[in-house]
Amino acid sequence: MPANEALKLHLMSLRLDRWPRSLAILPGTAAAFLLAPAPPARGEWPGILLGTVLAFLFTWAISTANYIINEITDAPYDAFHPGKNKRPLVQKKIGIFWLVVIGGALVTVTLGLALLLYSPRLCLALSLLLLAGVFYNIPPIRLKDIPYLDSSAESANNPIRFMIGWTVFQPGLPPVSLLLAWWLFGNFLMVGKRVAEKKFLADAAAARYRRSLQSYDLRGLVSFMIGSAVLFLLCFAWFARAFHLRVLLWSLPLIVLYLVYFIVKAVKDRDAAEEPEKMLKNPYFALYTLVLMGLFLLAFLWR
Repeated sequence: MPANEALKLHLMSLRLDRWPRSLAILPGTAAAFLLAPAPPARGEWPGILLGTVLAFLFTWAISTANYIINEITDAPYDAFHPGKNKRPLVQKKIGIFWLVVIGGALVTVTLGLALLLYSPRLCLALSLLLLAGVFYNIPPIRLKDIPYLDSSAESANNPIRFMIGWTVFQPGLPPVSLLLAWWLFGNFLMVGKRVAEKKFLADAAAARYRRSLQSYDLRGLVSFMIGSAVLFLLCFAWFARAFHLRVLLWSLPLIVLYLVYFIVKAVKDRDAAEEPEKMLKNPYFALYTLVLMGLFLLAFLWR
């Protein structure tokens, strides 16, 4: 195989196009400043920008290492998925050697730089992100195969990424209510992914692709998805009330509409549920997302 073709296939296996998921650090960074007693001085902004960029790159690197773990451990199961069966490792176009080398290098360099440039706390948060991928993917634990724990474990990446964005700039922990809300929102999305898999994959293929799907029925998954949404809203309201963020409380109906839209898309559109970021290609949905983000910022400016 030509070297450029091999390089292309290895890069494809890193799933670098999923970089938007590492932007989940930004709410943590925003919360670190919005909940701070005083705004940062003007001269601090270059350092804040650099810290945010580095936190994003660190998170992206560890997430990529986790995708490599997933790529290797899931190859036998991805063969039964109509889209993932085309992955290079599944089709044996590449081996695992260079993937392991790349993953090891990413982890070593990232954790080393985090410890050198920032603090052991940031290094610990990044390590937790890596461990979440290990426990989720690798036997004998492999939480991915355990019903209901699978989505909960996968969505644990959300509060961990939030903590990474927070830890770069603030000591201590973020509000528990906010961490729980972020975790539950992630679980809402991940259950939607399983709804799509259960609905659009044949039963035999679904069971071979994801073992936990054998124990699910579609009604139970949708109920779990709705339950996650309700708990998310309760935790979000708890956070808004505790910090006197009236705008967030007023915007709850808009957030409910956002969640309902995603539930409908999960049931009707497999691609949207499996890759939620694809929904942002719809300009109306992207605009609605920006409006909600704007309300989040306004809530802190107008308490």
